[in-house]
Amino acid sequence: MKQSPQDKNLDRMLRSGKLTAGGFFGADSRSVDEVIAEDAATLIKLGYRVAQVAARMQELRDLARPALGNWVRVNDTLQVKSEDYKGMIGCPWPHSGQFGKRITAAQRLDTGQSASWSDLNIHLIEEHGFFEGRGAFFRIEPEELIRVIF
Repeated sequence: MKQSPQDKNLDRMLRSGKLTAGGFFGADSRSVDEVIAEDAATLIKLGYRVAQVAARMQELRDLARPALGNWVRVNDTLQVKSEDYKGMIGCPWPHSGQFGKRITAAQRLDTGQSASWSDLNIHLIEEHGFFEGRGAFFRIEPEELIRVIF
């Protein structure tokens, strides 16, 4: 599929690393549309919607936040913690949006599996369906995330 000039510019922004070290793609050679489409197909296969995933990530972040840096037991099989770092980071899409540099981690107590995400990841998933490219530092594999948080 041919990319519009706006999509080409977004693709360059996501790869450049100006906003984050290594960019939002890592070594992934797919276009942003291809990354989003493949991750959307994975979610559909697993029976989840982007809104559900982002809402659960926000819910877990909000549970962890008051205990800053300490694990919080969510239920018999899940614990979460949140750590804040100085500064803000903007969304690479052409709209306003600044997000705190907070990292939330979730760990399954029954399997030991874990996942972590930033506040920007929540936004990128909720608003753009973007889990980042393969090899990006903050890439979240939808299937792994769902196994941990649901």
